[in-house]
Amino acid sequence: MAAIIPCHYCVSLSPKWFNSNTTHSRRLSYPLRGLRGFNARCSNQPSNHSEVQNNHNGEPFSFKKCAISIALAVGLITGVPTFGLPTYAQVANPVLSDLSVLISGPPIKDPGALLRYALPIDNKAIREVQKPLEDITESLKIAGVKALDSVERNVRQASRVLKQGKTLIVSGLAESKKEHGVELLSKLEAGIDELELIVQDRNRDAVAPKQKELLQYVGGVEEDMVDGFPFDVPEEYQNMPLLKGRAAVDMKVKIKDNPNLEECVFHIVLDGYNAPVTSGNFVDLVQRHFYDGMEIQRADGFVVQTGDPEGPAEGFIDPSTEKTRTIPLEITVSGEKAPVYGATLEELGLYKAQTKLPFNAFGTMAMARDEFEDNSASSQIFWLLKESELTPSNANILDGRYAVFGYVTQNEDYLADLKVGDVIESIQVVSGLDNLVNPSYKIAG
Repeated sequence: MAAIIPCHYCVSLSPKWFNSNTTHSRRLSYPLRGLRGFNARCSNQPSNHSEVQNNHNGEPFSFKKCAISIALAVGLITGVPTFGLPTYAQVANPVLSDLSVLISGPPIKDPGALLRYALPIDNKAIREVQKPLEDITESLKIAGVKALDSVERNVRQASRVLKQGKTLIVSGLAESKKEHGVELLSKLEAGIDELELIVQDRNRDAVAPKQKELLQYVGGVEEDMVDGFPFDVPEEYQNMPLLKGRAAVDMKVKIKDNPNLEECVFHIVLDGYNAPVTSGNFVDLVQRHFYDGMEIQRADGFVVQTGDPEGPAEGFIDPSTEKTRTIPLEITVSGEKAPVYGATLEELGLYKAQTKLPFNAFGTMAMARDEFEDNSASSQIFWLLKESELTPSNANILDGRYAVFGYVTQNEDYLADLKVGDVIESIQVVSGLDNLVNPSYKIAG
């Protein structure tokens, strides 16, 4: 089973489960998370979200699904040997890296932070600057101006390690990007000084916007450290559409029957460094306008999903072959330079391994697939919305079982307002299209 949920929570993230042409009796309700605030990219008036309680009454009891749930739980504890896996799916036990130590603590749920930490770089100096700036988010959870005492410590630490490690940071910049990286470092230094003044003035409201600005500089510096693509994609997938780097898309959705929200644009960052095949497949479909005009096909407070085309096919039919184009399951483990293909982490025996792109953030984007076929994903995509008993951050049962390839970084909370029948008016690539290689849409054109 693709997603193991205890008896009364049985949920599958397979294409068949999400088929919009099929009626399903097992629908679950989860509390919807409230909106963080109005964003100009969405046509919206303030809305009040009521809490919907879990309702399991009347659902048939499944001994089979319960048994699978128990079997997985036992496997997670005792470990189960694997046999017959392809050679490219074998992975050494990941070692504890310096990065693992740096980001230890509460689960990281911010999509921007997850993307920064997922970059394929090995520069401890810039990570030591990044961490206290990221930690400001936790500091601001303290009530009132008392939070500023903790923020002040964060800022001073970031300032100190930046001064101490600047030479190492500059030496880590890719030669072709060094000038831009040095410019961003100068802006980062000046911005940290400005944040210190904000804290001294006890202006709590100005802290978060300044933190966001500084982390954008940090992320830019880290991206300037990436020199080329970090690994070779397995030969059998090298001719597929591949995203060798990152790209961003804007997804415009028309909202039906909601007086508080007419339409919204979701900004999504796709990570080809850690999921080149999955991201490349999606960008190629976007360029074919595959998703334009398609309806949202599931929205239950747990996930939002689309991508099931009309007709009997459950994925994209490649006109050149007249067959469904499928892609392999693709998971990158923390501490490894390249993804594993064609197997879940459980099948590889990596029960405690952390994924580089975890299901931590509200709006985590991943591929749906047949629950018993690892390499069956095609065009159906979903966004995870709600943490539940089995999907807490850093201990998510979906991690290592489904291929995450991006995060919604703007207006993600508005995903909770989407419902079945809302229409994707368009998805457009707004940056990073030049990172797409082997684009089949050009051949088709």
